[in-house]
Amino acid sequence: MKRRVVVTGVGAVTPLGNNSETSWKNILEGVSGIDVINSVDKELIDVTIAAEVKDFHPENYIPKKEVKRMGRFTQFAIAASKMALEDANLVIGENIQAERAGVWIGSGIGGIGEYNEQHRRFMKRGGRAVSPFTIPMFIPDMASGYVSIITGAKGINNCSVTACASGANSIGDAFRAIQNGVADVMISGGTEAAITDMTITGFSNMRALSRNKDPKKASRPFDKNRDGFVLGEGCGILVLEELEHARKRNAKIYAELVGYGATGDAYHITAPAQDGEGAQRAMLAALDDAGISYNEVDYINAHGTSTYYNDLYETKAIKAVFKDHAYKLAVSSTKSMTGHLLGGAGGIEAVFSVLSIRDGIMPPTINYETPDEELDLDYVPNKAKKRDLQIVMSNSLGFGGHNATLIFQKYNE
Repeated sequence: MKRRVVVTGVGAVTPLGNNSETSWKNILEGVSGIDVINSVDKELIDVTIAAEVKDFHPENYIPKKEVKRMGRFTQFAIAASKMALEDANLVIGENIQAERAGVWIGSGIGGIGEYNEQHRRFMKRGGRAVSPFTIPMFIPDMASGYVSIITGAKGINNCSVTACASGANSIGDAFRAIQNGVADVMISGGTEAAITDMTITGFSNMRALSRNKDPKKASRPFDKNRDGFVLGEGCGILVLEELEHARKRNAKIYAELVGYGATGDAYHITAPAQDGEGAQRAMLAALDDAGISYNEVDYINAHGTSTYYNDLYETKAIKAVFKDHAYKLAVSSTKSMTGHLLGGAGGIEAVFSVLSIRDGIMPPTINYETPDEELDLDYVPNKAKKRDLQIVMSNSLGFGGHNATLIFQKYNE
């Protein structure tokens, strides 16, 4: 019999706030975290808006001498993980054995900003100018590695790198580790800090980014006038815990993680499979894993990137999986406010999913102004809606054809 897994702590660093509660409050109020870029020389880029993390001070979480040795994406992960552990009232080595606590944190790109900076040094001043910490600053697994070092977690330590599905795959794989008895506690989620001239230029040349001149209106998932995603950064972390372990220490429980599905499109390096065929199978696999019927799902936190094909095919996939129930459940995209955190998206959207269950409220899709005749579901337009949420699904879909679906359920004894 599989062991039950619950969420006992959350932590976040996002464009809407440097903790989970501030970020969630702004999400429910429909606040946009997107603005004109401050961290990149705008002379080098043709898209000048993004969702940056603001007023983040890594030295509040990390010894100052260590800050300079790690990438920004790692700094986010350490901060969010520390907040999540504090929220869970967990101290590794005290109320959880170090060997039974693991870390699984994904990142799609890792420390690309640090890599770019060191490459510039190399080209300008030669090899001696390159930092000896270059490699650990940019390899994607280092967020997970550093969190393990700083928290003392000695169990399984891993990193899923599946583009924009990295955070969700990491949470799902951590879920499996607890189910299968490999760990009792997992610190898991996704982190990204990829707002750089190179990344923006690469996505821009693919015509993937919004070119809307108004930052606050640029991310508009499911709206007929959507024209691309907005790059974001940040981190979302869950503390996953085996149910009996959580009960024994009287932990508060946000929700139960009951289902995980992961599939591959085998179709195209960037475009989603026709009609979201791979996403359909991921959602069906998660429902089967959870042992629940499609008509029990109340709300879906969609991948919802604000690109033409993602929003169209995700909608088609939802309608194929949920049939008539697709018109009874609600679907929204918090990327309308956070931008697209790439490998961090699944992590922060999992945080929002469990908070939606806790508070009985569905976050809005802001900037929904012009309905698209092909997209006819309830996208929770512009204002949050109260609803007693029993079961919430979260979708993450990545370049390379990676599809990951998580299902959270209100905890019942």
